[in-house]
Amino acid sequence: MSQDLIAAKNTFFRKNLLINCRGKLVDLSTPKVMGILNLTPDSFHDGGRYTGEGQILSHIEKMLNEKADMIDIGAVSSRPGAKDVSEDEEKSRLLPILESIVKKFPELVISIDTFRPGIADSCLGIGASIINDIYAGTFDEKIFGVAAKHNAPLIIMHMQNTPADMQESPQYEDVVLDVCDFLSSRYHKAIEMGVKDVIIDPGFGFGKTVEHNYNLLHSLDYISNLFGIPILAGISRKSMISKLLEIRTDDTLNGTSALNMLALIKGACILRVHDVKEAVEVRNLFIVSEHKPYDRI
Repeated sequence: MSQDLIAAKNTFFRKNLLINCRGKLVDLSTPKVMGILNLTPDSFHDGGRYTGEGQILSHIEKMLNEKADMIDIGAVSSRPGAKDVSEDEEKSRLLPILESIVKKFPELVISIDTFRPGIADSCLGIGASIINDIYAGTFDEKIFGVAAKHNAPLIIMHMQNTPADMQESPQYEDVVLDVCDFLSSRYHKAIEMGVKDVIIDPGFGFGKTVEHNYNLLHSLDYISNLFGIPILAGISRKSMISKLLEIRTDDTLNGTSALNMLALIKGACILRVHDVKEAVEVRNLFIVSEHKPYDRI
């Protein structure tokens, strides 16, 4: 066990599940559902589906009517084999629509899926609340400074290699310990650079085989207890479902719901999903099954 992981075990074994979103404290001890909005032509499930401003705003309204707690907006695809997108292109896809979203839904908690500090800074300035960095600051550590400057929560994710080549031949000595080592190191760096609220994402599907993904899911309770900070689970519609069940991505909703429930049982605080209604139902059933009061649903 590395020194970083030992430090994590000694330092993080606590339940600090309040995050500050633009001055509003969000309590993640009751799990939250994060709806996905992809402003991309090539995302693996819904690429190109939401293009015009009207379609985008209607889709957000639909997710909010289905009781999404927050929305994650991204303008660069991170599907396996995805091509790079320039910062100017990402900005042109993201900033104008973000302004419209904030204007129409001023109370909405918005997470920005970006690894570029300049994009993150602009989005937080417009009205976003959270940074979701799939590179965990390894693309550019200035993103830690941006999160600190805005006092914004930062989601750090594990990914082996990059989206372009992450699924070519992923290998680990021990996938759970290797992922924990990486997240521990990035957590320490984020805190060192002034980030107050950190959420960890083990990165299901990002540089992992089907076996790696299920080993991580099986150990999610270990990871949760080790770090003691919020965990995000992004399992929705992923190939760990379609490959195992030998079905199409479009047919993975039932499998997604099953694995989302397992993730909640094992300590996930946020479910990042394409299908909000079904995820909210899973979350509500989990709350009742945990003998929590109905009025918390």
